[in-house]
Amino acid sequence: MSDSEVPTVSVHDLRGLLAGGATVVDVREEDEWVTARVPGVVLMPLAELPLHLTEIPAAQPVYMICATGARSERAAQYLRASGMEAFNVEGGTNGWIEAGYQVESGPAPG
Repeated sequence: MSDSEVPTVSVHDLRGLLAGGATVVDVREEDEWVTARVPGVVLMPLAELPLHLTEIPAAQPVYMICATGARSERAAQYLRASGMEAFNVEGGTNGWIEAGYQVESGPAPG
């Protein structure tokens, strides 16, 4: 794998990873996130990601998700260049929905 390649996980793999407490960061915009999201994901729009690096646990893998996988791939590349173990969720939130998995919507609780 070259430095620019980002390892991926499927939405099916992500389901199991979430059950194990994985950190998943959604890099879509807030209006997209409010409409439908994978339960338990943290919102950090791609443009704001550099401002929030300290909020991402560096000692464990982190899984990046967007709508289809393009923005999250760029985010994972950025995090990997920063020394983090980052993965891209292939198919993104749209793939999660197409697989028939549960989604959340609306503003963040609390």
